[in-house]
Amino acid sequence: MAGDPYAALGVAKTATEAELKAAYRKIAKADHPDLNPDPRAAERFKAAAAAYDLLKDPVQRRRFDAGEIDEQGQERPQRRYYRDHAEAADNPYARSYGFDQDADMGDVFSDLFGRRGAGQEGFRQGGQPRDFHMRGQDHRFTLQVDFMTAARGGKTRITLPDGNDLEVTIPKGAQDGQTIRLKDKGGPGFGKGGPGDAYLTLTVAPDPMFRREGNDIFLTLPISLSEAILGGKVATPTIDGTVNLTIPKGATTGQKLRLRGRGIDGGDQQVELKVMMPPKVDPELEAFMESWRKSHDYDPRAGLKYGS
Repeated sequence: MAGDPYAALGVAKTATEAELKAAYRKIAKADHPDLNPDPRAAERFKAAAAAYDLLKDPVQRRRFDAGEIDEQGQERPQRRYYRDHAEAADNPYARSYGFDQDADMGDVFSDLFGRRGAGQEGFRQGGQPRDFHMRGQDHRFTLQVDFMTAARGGKTRITLPDGNDLEVTIPKGAQDGQTIRLKDKGGPGFGKGGPGDAYLTLTVAPDPMFRREGNDIFLTLPISLSEAILGGKVATPTIDGTVNLTIPKGATTGQKLRLRGRGIDGGDQQVELKVMMPPKVDPELEAFMESWRKSHDYDPRAGLKYGS
């Protein structure tokens, strides 16, 4: 690459993502080994391909411009490959940008050979591979899963860009923003280069009943007027099924009860009570409350201070 990936593509350092891609397309169409037998053209193409692979990644481009890595993607001064770090499944940079925004070199080869992936076959002439090898592109997707699948773990199916279906295992306790790596499920490699990986960044859909904070689960539980006054056992949903929760006598709205170990990975479920009036106050209940109020009335707002 002669030390300057921008020069290899023939663009300025201020080039946009679209300009980078257009420059690479132009070189590929002119100097691809299957279109131009000149050895010097092959060298120009290899340099452009390596440059584009570096600069199309926003994180790597930023680090190269800052002098943190060289044109080969190696750390300075340790000479460590940053790409291996940037694409690690547990690294937050690996999910800091979406697949939808990544330029795909397969698009270029689709233009050259009429279909995606034909570039790999195009590196062969007379049954022998040419001396050019490149690892396939990593694909990045955002995958939405429902709350219960994320909490309890499970399986879901996705369709890859090549049209193949793949069953993906969602780990128990998966969190919003977590990335799952699918080894060798990215774009095809070129020459002897292996396939890239696919990365799925999870988004967890909200649930109508449950809310999660860390490993604790929160639930608002409606209870009747009689259950609030008399107490008793009430069937209560949890992420693992229904359990009986003991409601104390005299329970009130906002009161919180805890179900130990009913959260995620040893967390608890916090249950907030909400006293619900009957759908209709009938004459019997009204007469009872009139009689009860005469001798048992109380002021629930006694602790509030009005005015200055």
